[in-house]
Amino acid sequence: MRILLVEDDSVIATSVAKGLRAHAFAVDVATDGESALYQAAVNAYDALVLDVMLPKLDGFSIVRDLRKRGASVPVLMLTAREAVSDRIAGLNEGADDYLTKPFEFGELVARLRALLRRGPALAAPIIRVADLELDTRNQHVTRAGRAVALTAREYALLEYLARNAGRIVGRAEISDHVWDDNYDPVSNLIESFVSRVRKKIDAPGLVPLIHTRRGVGYWLADEATTRV
Repeated sequence: MRILLVEDDSVIATSVAKGLRAHAFAVDVATDGESALYQAAVNAYDALVLDVMLPKLDGFSIVRDLRKRGASVPVLMLTAREAVSDRIAGLNEGADDYLTKPFEFGELVARLRALLRRGPALAAPIIRVADLELDTRNQHVTRAGRAVALTAREYALLEYLARNAGRIVGRAEISDHVWDDNYDPVSNLIESFVSRVRKKIDAPGLVPLIHTRRGVGYWLADEATTRV
């Protein structure tokens, strides 16, 4: 899942971004309100983690502008303010949740994952495709009852395929949701990661679950039929 973190404190931004990446999120960082609006307009983010007090444009204005544009991306607001009126203002402008600084990083991740599970329809924390099972809360994967060890990025790729099981997802869509702005679109990075995940998931003797349509994309299913 790809997140836009909007935070002008470089120490906090670096720490939170590092922690989120360790939890398999792709993270872009914006340090002021104008940059945040621009990045939200040109990239397909799964959620925003948004500070209230920002240079150029505050968090309330950002959420208001996004909702006026019709953007439904989940927004988790962060602020040092503790006043109930500020929390009410953020929620009334269109924020989905609110977390007051200082906060426990574990709570931030839990709230963020809760927002992502809502989506258009409530997403279950356990995803099953044939005998493959993903526990999205703990990032634990099993295939045929055996644990599968994945890196954070490998897990992020597999979870995205699992959430879109049976549907072809192209390289551009994968890069939008699994990688951040540092991704080089002309590289073979996605192909390399798909190959690595396939070797771990589709071990010898198991029915292949990861399929490829050359020049189109990849899909996860217990048979080679798919829908675009």
